[in-house]
Amino acid sequence: MKAILTTYDRVVGMIDNNKVESLVLLFTRIVFAGIFWRSARTKVDEGAWLSISDTTYFLFREEYAGVPLPSDLAAVLATVSEHLFPILLVLGLLTRLSALALLAMTMVIQLFVYPDAWWQVHSLWVAMALVLLVRGAGAISLDAPLARARAK
Repeated sequence: MKAILTTYDRVVGMIDNNKVESLVLLFTRIVFAGIFWRSARTKVDEGAWLSISDTTYFLFREEYAGVPLPSDLAAVLATVSEHLFPILLVLGLLTRLSALALLAMTMVIQLFVYPDAWWQVHSLWVAMALVLLVRGAGAISLDAPLARARAK
């Protein structure tokens, strides 16, 4: 038993450092951003950057009608948010704000659009958002040099 605990302690010692944490936070930012980025790209016309498709407006009027905002406004807010915040997450810029915004979107989706998707999907999104809210972007980010500059 002592040998197992010693091995366990060695492994924990190897992964319990800023470099590993920064890589894990980078991976979390990329994965979380990718979820919303892929969704964002389905909301715009083929080949367009932010030209919201007629299908998107239709979906917000019909399938996502439970969202407590006017459907046209919700379509625009969702499309812009799903483009902007993933970019910021990948850059590691305003990470906590971006994670909070996408957490709020996740909860709107959970509560008003797909209430049966908690355990299959949304709980994982919330977990990633909470990790980024609590830990921030890590050293491999634009937030890191900005934090150092503010500290001076």
